Amino acid sequence: MLETFSLESITLFNNLFANIIHYLCKMHNIAKKVAFYTLGCKLNFSESSTIARVFLNNGFVKVDFEETADVYVINTCSVTDNADKKCRSIVRQALKQSPEAYIAIMGCYAQLKPQEIAKIPGVDVVLGASEKFNLFSIIDEKLEKRTKTLVNSCDINHVNTFFPSYSSGDRTRVFLKVQDGCDYKCSFCTIPLARGKSRSETIKNTLKIANEAAKTGVKEIVLTGVNIGDFGKTSPHPSPKEREQDETFLDLINELDKIEGVKRFRISSIEPNLLTNEIIEFVAKSNKFVPHFHIPLQSCSPEILKLMKRRYKLEIYTERVNKIKSLIPDCCIGVDVIVGFPGETDEHFLETYQYLNELDISYLHVFTYSERENTVAFEMEGVVPQEIRKERSKMLHVLSEKKRRCFYEQQLGKTNTVLWEAEHKENFMFGFTENYVKVKTKYDVQLVNQLKEVKLLEIENDVVILTYNI
Repeated sequence: MLETFSLESITLFNNLFANIIHYLCKMHNIAKKVAFYTLGCKLNFSESSTIARVFLNNGFVKVDFEETADVYVINTCSVTDNADKKCRSIVRQALKQSPEAYIAIMGCYAQLKPQEIAKIPGVDVVLGASEKFNLFSIIDEKLEKRTKTLVNSCDINHVNTFFPSYSSGDRTRVFLKVQDGCDYKCSFCTIPLARGKSRSETIKNTLKIANEAAKTGVKEIVLTGVNIGDFGKTSPHPSPKEREQDETFLDLINELDKIEGVKRFRISSIEPNLLTNEIIEFVAKSNKFVPHFHIPLQSCSPEILKLMKRRYKLEIYTERVNKIKSLIPDCCIGVDVIVGFPGETDEHFLETYQYLNELDISYLHVFTYSERENTVAFEMEGVVPQEIRKERSKMLHVLSEKKRRCFYEQQLGKTNTVLWEAEHKENFMFGFTENYVKVKTKYDVQLVNQLKEVKLLEIENDVVILTYNI
């Protein structure tokens, strides 16, 4: 008769086995393992990858976060709801897999509330905005658990260095960090407190990193940052020489367009007041910069925009969209919107809904307003009840689905180029056209990381385009 084991006993056995392996690896100098868990934006992913490469260059092996590792690195986000609860949960997950592992926490949440994170049981080190890039040199060579958490974080006003980064691990695309920090003071945002003032590298040095990324064999590079249209500030406190350089985002994309080995460049997100007509005209003529813009809006009510301390008027946004569509009719335009901001009445929300409904855009990224300490909005009156926030969010999500469906229908019968990805499900694989239409076809390993011309045939229930190769 077969003996049965409880799930608890199996888990205990697995943990014991993992600890034995962990101990033997230390005894025999077997390559140590590092695992990363990254929350938040593309910028965080590019930085995690860059820090991971430091570990790999020093003999570590990178493993999935669900596996047993010697070091677990958690890159946090201040935009994520319940950041503290999420961070605690991830730490517990890591220690459950490897109780003696070294735990490092970094990222925006770590910069904003390092002492709060330091109280989480099992955390060995908390690193701020600049210090995170020194993680490998900070950790103990023996990787022994600390009796007291090390907090290494400076005042955000003293952060003035730009650390170039790009993501790796995805065979098809790379997220290239070209800018960091933000000088804007939007009333709802903690990013300036977490990442500091706007800064970037010179174009010359940015091209070096872009060329390094291009050599990985990827076909597409996505430009990312906190406020990439602000590119050109090489330091929060520029010297006279740096002021004379006067480089702009337009100058940067002109030079990136000349890089060999990369077929596509994509602009991740750019503020409407920094998206100039010259940038739009450049993308319209470029062979490498794809027809896709993601332009944050946040609200379509002039009154709410003013409360948010946004740096543009609605008329500017309308002009940008009209300019894009006049030069690039099939361009994909994505929009960020926040619902439930303090003081947002039903009338304000309807202004937003009606404006977006009539605007020639392709999809929405809808964010439900969430209170953030140390922001101006946190102290504002007119708090919108959670149930109303949820209802407004639901309405805009439905509108987004309609907008995306309409945009996809406009592409039917047209020929586009798809970059096929490794992801596959139920014998189908997926990819994106240059104008960000998600497509699928029957899985073929030979298509992975290949650019293929396709004709867009029909739309399925999940609004994914079916195709055939030309």
